[in-house]
Amino acid sequence: MTNTLKQFKSRALARPDVKKVYDDLAEEFAFLDEVLKARVGSGLTQAEVAARIGTTQSAIARLESAEPKHSPSIATLQKYAKALGYKVEIRLIKNSLRRTKGSTAATAKTAMRRSA
Repeated sequence: MTNTLKQFKSRALARPDVKKVYDDLAEEFAFLDEVLKARVGSGLTQAEVAARIGTTQSAIARLESAEPKHSPSIATLQKYAKALGYKVEIRLIKNSLRRTKGSTAATAKTAMRRSA
């Protein structure tokens, strides 16, 4: 990253509204990084992947972009992954920032004991 870009990013992320949007998109960009690394690691161009799947290069470009209007189906992601010699693995991972019902109840009980 050039010095000017680093400075711009630093100034932009100093704004709370920009920082929130940036943080909210972190998971999506991490996924896109994985998609791009897989294609580059496979040594294929977008056009080559498109030919293997039976679609257009522009469709692959949309799949690899952060364009919010495009949300590929699982079937499309599976075709893309197969063309690269990969497979798609989808998992739900507990968000450590969210409390479960049990932990909320335990916290409420602790708070009630402290106030008594």
